[in-house]
Amino acid sequence: MRAVVVREAGAGPEIAGVLPAEAGRRGVRVQIAAAGVCHSDLSMTDGTLRAPYPLVLGHEASGTVIDAGPEVTRVAPGDHVVLNWAPACRACWFCLHGEPWLCRATEGVTARPAGRLADGTPVHACLGVGAFAEEIVVPERAVVPLPGGIAPDVAALLGCAVLTGVGAAWRTAGVRAGESVVVIGLGGVGLSAVAGAALAGAGPVIAVDSATGKEPLARAMGATCFLAAGEDLPARVRALTGGRGADHALECVGTAATIRAAWRCLRRGGRCTIVGVGGADQQVSFAAIELFHFARTLTASVYGSSDPDRDLPALAEHVRSGRLDLRPLVSHRIGLGEVGEAFARMRSGTGARSLIVLGESPAG
Repeated sequence: MRAVVVREAGAGPEIAGVLPAEAGRRGVRVQIAAAGVCHSDLSMTDGTLRAPYPLVLGHEASGTVIDAGPEVTRVAPGDHVVLNWAPACRACWFCLHGEPWLCRATEGVTARPAGRLADGTPVHACLGVGAFAEEIVVPERAVVPLPGGIAPDVAALLGCAVLTGVGAAWRTAGVRAGESVVVIGLGGVGLSAVAGAALAGAGPVIAVDSATGKEPLARAMGATCFLAAGEDLPARVRALTGGRGADHALECVGTAATIRAAWRCLRRGGRCTIVGVGGADQQVSFAAIELFHFARTLTASVYGSSDPDRDLPALAEHVRSGRLDLRPLVSHRIGLGEVGEAFARMRSGTGARSLIVLGESPAG
């Protein structure tokens, strides 16, 4: 099969032939319908996230089951599914205490063995999925059945960007109707966080990005205000929130500067939720007196504090009912050979999600 492979950190993505692993007794073979290009894929490519190479990129995807092992009970051939890149074991301490997004079985896992290249070299799958491929093989618990009535292409976004962003607003931050929310960073996850805040009935929902061209996307996902990033951002947020600052700040970039900006945009007693994944060089400091004085909460959101088995069907129902429109999240529909261009857009901060669509001709 064809797959998008990175042979070493810093190398560009290329299409290569891959012989996938056998499904075994509890595995599921999935024909990929669509896969979103996520910032984590870029981080695996440039070495920000360490992974074994060669590496098949991709983890946010949907597809159709074409084969399943004899002990598989969750799905059957012909079923439409969304891939879950962090399948919980359901047996560790975190799973048993209601935090499957912190499961020990997935902690720190950047890749898993996934077959061989055509020359026999072992290859690995990004986050255990490797979705930038025509077919993949994953464990049974890594697939979630997709309810009917949802387009299989945009359904791919449910598996990462939407679960993470909406989950950060709903599950981690606990945004409630009438609360003010500022979202900093409007990639696929940030735009999904905007949608989550809007669905929760928040207001105002203030979207922030350094690229002013993101404003139409932000408003399409439910933002009531758009602000360009800048030194005076906290003052402009206070002007929109009765002079207090926002009840919630969702930071979706992962840099020291944006984390600090999110913190400063809050009212006293506000809640700062870090969604962006930053590098080890991004050090953030706080004065002891400001921690006491402002009484703010600082927390991180891993996978939106979501349980895909529970939350994905609920999100799918919002999509089916029209309350959640995922179409604005897709700015480019591409083929397997255009991942490099998608990474370039990501680096420049242009567009929203690039969606690899298999089985049809992509249209930008």
